[in-house]
Amino acid sequence: MPAWFDLSVPVVTGMPVYPGDPAVEVSPALRAPRDGVNVLQLHMGSQSGTHVDAPYHVDDAWPRLDELPLERFAGHAVVADVRGLPDRAPITPGLLAPALGQLRPGSLVLLATGWSAYWGTDHYLAHPWLTPEAAEALVAAGVRTVAVDALSVDPTPEPGDATADFGLPAHRVLCGAGGVIAENLTGLEQLVGIADVELFLFPLRLPGADGAPVRAVARAV
Repeated sequence: MPAWFDLSVPVVTGMPVYPGDPAVEVSPALRAPRDGVNVLQLHMGSQSGTHVDAPYHVDDAWPRLDELPLERFAGHAVVADVRGLPDRAPITPGLLAPALGQLRPGSLVLLATGWSAYWGTDHYLAHPWLTPEAAEALVAAGVRTVAVDALSVDPTPEPGDATADFGLPAHRVLCGAGGVIAENLTGLEQLVGIADVELFLFPLRLPGADGAPVRAVARAV
């Protein structure tokens, strides 16, 4: 029997968001004893929780979420095990070499940094990040979907550093190739060493969107 893995963080009030993004609020809108049904009210940004970025996220001229082919959001996945890096360490092409050697046509890549262990803490902002050269190596290898168990594939500013401007270079390389980026996955260490993994990252159907939350799920086959 295939084994299934939920790689998504729970959507709850006050959950971590990228600095400056809308806060998440989940509250009852209707209650069965009073209204006959239970319905939740959600307030959240398109980049909340486990989510995907469409190219439009970083450039108005690039494809929006609903303009991307569905195969960007599901398929065979290769896990790049880059755990054990120090705070704010770069993920270089050399670190990705073992994973690149396992790619099939259309493979998605999972960057297992181990940083989901820090979800909900300030240390979560100090995640490793993908160098532009590493992003270019992924694109050159035919990869168009990259998912990570961290807040971003690019560096995140230190708390309170209003002057930081990293320019999102890895985003621009991947999205500039028509690629999809998935962020805030969790539990990727469960997939390390599994040869045959299928990944599913289907987003909400939001027309014209920059991205959307997903229920990230993997299946070991």
